[in-house]
Amino acid sequence: MDYSKDFGKRLKNARIMRGFSMDELCLKLGNSLSKMAISKYENGKTIPNSSVLISLADALNVSVDYFYRPSIFSIESIYFRKKSTLPQKKINSLKEIIADYSERYIEIENICAIENPFTQSNRKFIKCKNDVLNAAAELRQNWNLGEDGIVNVIELLEEQGIKVLEIEAPEKFDGLSTIINKSHPIIVLNKDFCSERKRFTALHELGHIMLEFDELLEEKEQESLCNVFANEMLIPKSAFIRLLGASRHDISYIEIQAIQKQFGISCDTLMYKAKDLEIISEQRYRYYWMKKNKNLDFKKLVESSHYPAEKSMRFERLVHRALSDELISYSKASSLLNKALEDVRVEAALV
Repeated sequence: MDYSKDFGKRLKNARIMRGFSMDELCLKLGNSLSKMAISKYENGKTIPNSSVLISLADALNVSVDYFYRPSIFSIESIYFRKKSTLPQKKINSLKEIIADYSERYIEIENICAIENPFTQSNRKFIKCKNDVLNAAAELRQNWNLGEDGIVNVIELLEEQGIKVLEIEAPEKFDGLSTIINKSHPIIVLNKDFCSERKRFTALHELGHIMLEFDELLEEKEQESLCNVFANEMLIPKSAFIRLLGASRHDISYIEIQAIQKQFGISCDTLMYKAKDLEIISEQRYRYYWMKKNKNLDFKKLVESSHYPAEKSMRFERLVHRALSDELISYSKASSLLNKALEDVRVEAALV
């Protein structure tokens, strides 16, 4: 094994992951290393001594172990189906973040002897909206959801073998999904979103993973159908009609808020569903948006979040489970979590 080349590749990956150019890395290091020295490391011509290695790890916010961990994925295997609003530099960084996160996640699953249950054979062929509704109903049945609200969308997805990664991103970034090496699905979410938006985005991206669209459907139509899928997954048509009735002239905010709190779905999405199911008229739906656009107090009211915050915790739980069962050391846990050793010791306090 050529350790210098392997190290060089890892160093370059870590630099891209942080979004640094070579010049920016030099600056982060206080110019203690030259650009030429970094270039030699990345090209496998030489490897740093231990003190420089520690400095590089600190500057790039990775553990020293990162540089010697075997690579499972290449960024070429990470494909995004749509053009992102993120700049290319951020996309390249995101791909490296996904690869690193996936490698650490899969490693701890292997340590804990947990198999990934996801399979692409469950994908449903979609030609129209009715196909999407049927696919959502079947998936809800397969996942034993009934007509109840999904308590925690992120936890549900990760239980089904779909890994969820939350990142800091601009407001315009909703989410992305990819399947690495045709077997490891990843959904990426904006961590700063409110709970309702995060839940909807996660299930929209699930639609892209679980549904196979007719090639005649344009990208805009596919996006719209994934919205239908997310909406139906969050609250089934039958449950929605049971709560609101089959036909209404008006709907009060208190009714919508109650459903929002129970099912974790935004007012905008609920009003769209009411219009789509012809519970309210197109004219009534337009009035809702006119009022929202003209009345800032009303806009603030209906855009308020009322559902508990969700975040991805399964990866951290698995690491601490392995630590408690003495399958890994504190040092290994620190490396997997990319946290300081002392922080891991504090978090690992037994109940």
